[in-house]
Amino acid sequence: MTRLTHVCRYDRLERPKRESINGTNGPVKVYARAYIYFMQNLEAHDLQFKIHALLQFRYVDPRLVFREVAPNRTKPIMGEQSLRDLLWVPHVFLANERSSDILGTAEKDILTSISPDGTVIVSTRISATLYCWMNLQKFPFDEQHCSTVLESWMYNEDDLVLLWEHKSPVTLAPELHLTEYVLLEMFTNETVINADLSDLRHGAFAGNYSSLSFTVHLAREMGFYMMDYFIPSIMLVAISWVTFWLQADQSAPRITLGTSTMLTFITLASAQGKTLPKVSYIKASEIWFLGCTGFIFGSLVEFAFVNTIWRRKRNVEVKKVNSKHVLKQAITPRPARKDMSGLHKSHSCTSLADSATTVSANSFNNYLTVHSIPQKSPSSATLPIISTTDVDRAMTEASNVTIQIEGQASNVNGNGWTTMTPQEVAIWIDKRSRFVFPIAFVIFNIFYWTFVYYV
Repeated sequence: MTRLTHVCRYDRLERPKRESINGTNGPVKVYARAYIYFMQNLEAHDLQFKIHALLQFRYVDPRLVFREVAPNRTKPIMGEQSLRDLLWVPHVFLANERSSDILGTAEKDILTSISPDGTVIVSTRISATLYCWMNLQKFPFDEQHCSTVLESWMYNEDDLVLLWEHKSPVTLAPELHLTEYVLLEMFTNETVINADLSDLRHGAFAGNYSSLSFTVHLAREMGFYMMDYFIPSIMLVAISWVTFWLQADQSAPRITLGTSTMLTFITLASAQGKTLPKVSYIKASEIWFLGCTGFIFGSLVEFAFVNTIWRRKRNVEVKKVNSKHVLKQAITPRPARKDMSGLHKSHSCTSLADSATTVSANSFNNYLTVHSIPQKSPSSATLPIISTTDVDRAMTEASNVTIQIEGQASNVNGNGWTTMTPQEVAIWIDKRSRFVFPIAFVIFNIFYWTFVYYV
């Protein structure tokens, strides 16, 4: 090695000469191979992953042919970093590197080999943290393509060309296993990177630089997210529907159940979202979160709606007992219809105490209203209804007296309209909600999972 690397015949600052067909100096061909020992799961919040790998570069340096210097030596010359420091080696860097280091304890893990024909092999064990520009639109059903990019730093493609070895350019360790992802495929690529003075990709040098890359195609495992996120959220949405089986006037249990499920689901979703970067687009997990939140919030709104109806005092009449007419009367309530077409006389008289008379503390002011409704036919005689209402504000109790002289009114009047009490309307809405909400949630799931797996 002393004779081979003597300063009179060897300059480690100059690249090896390689004659081309037309007699000019051609580029040095550097063949690369990688062996992956370890690959860490992708860190979505930092958009990076970590690998431990062995990088091996092979090239021919005619100045290091030692057949004539040591004709009896047939084995290659082996050395470590000290031998490597005597030679010209290609400067290749990781283009998507965040940080990297050469592995080793007492000395760095660098192995250098020189064959009798001048073939130089430099092997280095490295630990590198690399960027992976992940697309999280379908998280957690996403598939990622993460690349390791090698580029020539100093020499452009007129001086140096990077090539993958023809046989097994990239090899994964048999014991390599990812806990959150499954490896679908791996492929290599050779390309040329154009650098100009505007981007300073290669310092202040412009030109075309040779580049190598190997890409792993990873698919995220769904087991963790199904057990810790999707199934619990489905159960929380289903628990919110229990309120439909509680009576509308039971405010305390219905409010407690609705708010507790809402807060629990928000806590579940926020814990999952802390591991992700804040991106500008909507992720599939956020669509699920918004959908489930909407169903839980809808159950709370439904309770507020039926509770308001339950506390109303007047009955309503609907033309038909179906969703259209019942909801219309519930949203815009009207008093019960009466056959007022023949109303021709209404008398109101008020019994008032004389202004000059001293009224005792227990006196009442009563209002008497008499409605006279004519008879349609002798067979359907309708007798007057007399009602008296006490309006004395000083008393702690009010008396409402209704006197109906003949029978009780039927639920269906002569015009074919059905009379429903507010309580009946509230119960009717609750019963329909027991089916509408689950069916709507099933439809939401059909669209969601179709989008996730087929779009």
